Amino acid sequence: MITLALDASTYRGSVAVLDGERLLVERTAAMRGKDAELLMPAVDRALRDSGYDLGAVARVVCGAGPGSFTSLRIATSIAKGIAVPRSIPLFAVSSLALVVGGNVSDGPRGARRYLAALDALRAESYVAEFEHDAGLVRPIGEMRRVPSGDVIAVAESSGARAVGPDQREQWHPHARGVALLMALLEEVGPVNLAAWEPIYGRMAEAQAKWEAVHGRVLPR
Repeated sequence: MITLALDASTYRGSVAVLDGERLLVERTAAMRGKDAELLMPAVDRALRDSGYDLGAVARVVCGAGPGSFTSLRIATSIAKGIAVPRSIPLFAVSSLALVVGGNVSDGPRGARRYLAALDALRAESYVAEFEHDAGLVRPIGEMRRVPSGDVIAVAESSGARAVGPDQREQWHPHARGVALLMALLEEVGPVNLAAWEPIYGRMAEAQAKWEAVHGRVLPR
């Protein structure tokens, strides 16, 4: 089964093409400071280099955030744009899981714990704990928000290693991590294509101020 995976939760987007759990091709794309959108061209290059075209893709996996609103919208639009007209399933995966799955190596035998962290702005981080064992990555508990200065202490309190773009071990989420998350994706199942949206994290500062002043949710 050919899987196309993509993530753009940070300003470093990534694409991977997999045959089952075997990684065929991976690519990265800058998501900020460019004059043109680069994630879709990276998808096109990855497919061409893998020897497959869109017609061979049996499912799409998209990083679900939390992360940058604009980057996530681009990745979501591409993922839905590929899945919907071809009537193929779209799976969503936590971008925090891709921090671990996209960078972990086999290392010593036995389970190892990681606390993945991504920037939540305002001196806070989104964190979630994962266990890597026997070639699989699984979540332990739910995503939460903590002060950025507490990430290492939170990790140490449960015997985990703090990893993420802004941590001592600078691991960025990467779509190739889907290879270690296949079992989890199968358990959760595909998303509702019409209703699914990624986790954008906290609302924009302007929206937060508007809602505080008016005492209601900002109309869309």
